[in-house]
Amino acid sequence: MDNTKTILVTGGAGFIGAHFVSYFAHKYPDTTVLNLDKLTYAADAEEVKRLNNLPNHLFVEGDICDRKLIEELFEKYNIQGVIHFAAESHVDRSITGPEAFIETNIRGTFILLDTAKNAWMTADGEVRPGYENARFHHISTDEVYGSLEGSGAFTEQSPYAPNSPYSASKASADMLVRSYYRTYGLNVVTTQCSNNYGPKQHREKLIPTIIRKALQHEPIPIYGDGQNVRDWLYVLDHCKGIDLVFHSGQTGETYNIGGKNERTNLYIAQKICRVLDELIPEKKAETIKSYEELITFVKDRPGHDRRYAVDAGKIENELGWRAEEDFESGILKTVEWYVHHETF
Repeated sequence: MDNTKTILVTGGAGFIGAHFVSYFAHKYPDTTVLNLDKLTYAADAEEVKRLNNLPNHLFVEGDICDRKLIEELFEKYNIQGVIHFAAESHVDRSITGPEAFIETNIRGTFILLDTAKNAWMTADGEVRPGYENARFHHISTDEVYGSLEGSGAFTEQSPYAPNSPYSASKASADMLVRSYYRTYGLNVVTTQCSNNYGPKQHREKLIPTIIRKALQHEPIPIYGDGQNVRDWLYVLDHCKGIDLVFHSGQTGETYNIGGKNERTNLYIAQKICRVLDELIPEKKAETIKSYEELITFVKDRPGHDRRYAVDAGKIENELGWRAEEDFESGILKTVEWYVHHETF
């Protein structure tokens, strides 16, 4: 990629997006990073203020479903790359209010794809001069594959079997991305990530919730029997993988990015509690010996997938990516950050 271009990052005020914008803008100082975010509940407005201190970062508050705005941005900034994070992503919210997920994750992705296609390609499906390297990178999730039973891991060839409105909306977006490659020849890549964690994650997600509840001496809610398994990926490792696929991935291909850190939800809660026991023993309530005593099992949520795990062999073997953090090193960094920075 030519590093004198403007790259549009959607959802760059969210957890993964903000980490990526910071990483990318620092690594490529000659690239202008145009950060478009709707600033919903999941956005971090304070992080946007910090990002605005970077000379190559431009922030625009707006909705990816606003076609007029998207077209204006493409025309004004001559965008030559899109990295598309923007999405409704909280599974519980998709169960109680699925319409927002359909609107943002499907219609918003369509508008971005269609605008990019019109800007970068002619009506005859030929690439316009100067846009030969323009690329649309779609950030998806391993949840599109559904639930795994037993051993093994999802590969890029695994069939889709989404089980929640959230994962169904992301699967639909993936299919739109595929169709714009197959039908129009648009230069696209897709990455499917496992569960991300790290500093600055939204308070509703599992790991921040466990930390917050423990520090507030409240019951730590764990769905069902706590044996649901997820593969955990440290957010900075994910950002490095996205950067690599955006620049070096093969057009039209999908790459799984996973941390090879399968853990049950119960293990996650117990591990965080033990880290807190070591870091801040003085903050425990007088009535408990360990934060683990706060762990409480609650009714399972509908459509709760039992296990996810992705095989990252393709990105490792073809592009040389490796996760640098294992779960134990990453969770320590994460808990330390929340203890020192987060007021909840």
